[in-house]
This record gives sequence, C-alpha cells and structure tokens, in this order.
Amino acid sequence: MPPNISMPTGVLQEQDDEVSALNIPQDLSKPDNRKLKIVWRNVILMGYLHMIGAFGFYLMFTSAKLATSIQAILLYQLGGFGITAGAHRLWAHRSYKAKWPLRLILTFCNTLAFEDSVIDWARDHRVHHKFSETDADPHNAKRGFFFSHVGWLLCRKHPQVKEQGKKIDLSDLRADPILAFQKRHYKKLMLLVCFVWPTAMSMYFWNETFLNAFCVNLFRYILTLNATWLVNSAAHLWGQRPYDKYINPSENLSVAVLALGEGWHNYHHTFPWDYKTSELGKYSVNFSAAFIDFFAKIGWAYDLKTVSTEMIQKRVERTGDGTHEIWGWGDKDQPIDDYRDAIITHRKEN
Repeated sequence: MPPNISMPTGVLQEQDDEVSALNIPQDLSKPDNRKLKIVWRNVILMGYLHMIGAFGFYLMFTSAKLATSIQAILLYQLGGFGITAGAHRLWAHRSYKAKWPLRLILTFCNTLAFEDSVIDWARDHRVHHKFSETDADPHNAKRGFFFSHVGWLLCRKHPQVKEQGKKIDLSDLRADPILAFQKRHYKKLMLLVCFVWPTAMSMYFWNETFLNAFCVNLFRYILTLNATWLVNSAAHLWGQRPYDKYINPSENLSVAVLALGEGWHNYHHTFPWDYKTSELGKYSVNFSAAFIDFFAKIGWAYDLKTVSTEMIQKRVERTGDGTHEIWGWGDKDQPIDDYRDAIITHRKEN
C-alpha cells in the first residue's frame, strides 16, 4: 500500500469483512505540510486565459455572430469527448477498445481540448486513481476545492506525484502510433487545432471579426477546462456516496451534465473500468456513453466493459478493504474476480 493513502475502493469478495468507519485512522489521508511552490508563469497565463474567456462570453451576447456561438458550443462538445470518451475512458482506463478511425477522431478532439497529450493525461489520471486523495494524487482533494480544481496546475508537483508517475505502466499507450505522433508534435498540433483552426474557420466561413472569433473560442476552451476540473474538485467533495462511503468521490449531477457524464464519481472510483462511468443508463446525463455506444453500433468501438447487477449489489452492501486500488482494466492489482464477472459487449469478431 502506498504511503499516506486513503481508504481504497476495490470490489470486495464474499469472505472480506466490512471496515468500520471508526477503525479508519483520521490522519491516514491528510496532506503533508509541504509548502507549495508557486509557478508564476502558470498563474499569469491562466489568469490571462480566463479574463479573455470571460470577455468572449460577453461578446457572445453583444457582437459575435450566432454562428460563432454555435461553433463554440459544438467544439466544446467535441473537445469534451476527446477527454471523456478518449483520454479518460478509452486510454486511461481501457474500459473499451477502438479501431484506428475512432482513435484518430478522439485524438483530434483531445488535441482540441488542450489538456496535455493523451499519454501524459492518462499517466496523471492513472496515478490519481491508484493514489487518490494522497500526496501522490496530482489534484489531491484533501487540499481543498481550489487546489483540486486549478491550484495543482499553478504550483510544482509534489515529489510523490513524480515518483509514482514514473512507476505507472504506459506501454499500451506508447505502442499506439497515433498517440505517439500526437505526443511528438503536441505543441504544434495543439496551437493549430485548439486556437488557429477554430478562429480561422469563423473568420473565413461567415466573416466574423478576429476579436470575436478569438475571444469566443477562448471562452469555449476555458469552459472545457473548468468542466474537467469540476470532476477533480466538486465531484470529490460534494454529493452522495452510495457505492463507497469511505472515499471522497461522490455522485454529482451538476458535474455530470457539464462534463458530459463524468460526474458519477463514487461509482467511477469504485469500478474505474466501466465504460459508462456510471450505473445509470440515461443518455441525458451521460453523453459520453451515448457517443461510445453509437460507435459500438457501427463497429468502431468494441469490447465495452461494464459491471453486472450482482457485482454492484455486493459493492453497495459492503465496502473496500484496502487491497484493490486500480487505475483501470489490466492494472496489475486488479482482482481476478473483475475479469471473471465483468460484462464485455460488442466483442470484436476474429
């Protein structure tokens, strides 16, 4: 077990005893007293982006053309899918598999979102799941809302984050030529796809002004960032915990709506390899599941992993014992019963 770790979230087996809340040491998951080292370049840049983004939101209602606002909303959705269905559910957790056309689409959408390359994003997210709410967690919610929301990007990483990140197996991601290409050319691709292309498209197709096109696109980008960050902050602090009451991640409807279905976080940290990231089957609060299901119907997504009703019931009735913290499908610590009891749909035909 890693140092200073919070109560793990593995699926219990029949012989395991339920852990009493009274037996959980209060200081088990408290962050250390290390002084945060502020990166002022990041503070200034993030402040600038948010100010321009806020101005872009104002322009949407005053001078920008309707087509520009519609484009921003659509690109917000596309960029979001690049994070939720792509970097998160496909690559970080391996909760389903995708053929190369879908992987290419998701990599493009991920670049549009500009939240780092898929390989780096997935590395931090796998660490987050294996060491959730500890000093090895990049956005440890035990340090408060602001830190888990954006503060973790404004300071130097904790040494434990770097140390544990180096131990995470990323061989599956590095072996993907599409992801390798994105990683190798990320800065150029990010500037082109996230900023130049959306701005130029508005100016070329409906003669939008540069100011409106640029600022409204910045608002789209900032909205995508904050929707993702709310999963790390709000969904780790507020909401119900029907699957594991001993962990911070919670079920948060507001976050689920903004983050295209990523707000059912208590379930997700309990079953990180479920492609739906939720028990719910309603597409109205899980657009990302609908996105994956659509591509499964046309054969581009396959081997979709989900959880049986029986397994969910067992988990609801019992709680974790500290032995099954995993980042997703294939983790070396994943219980054998997960492989046996998981439901995998749309299997690829040989």
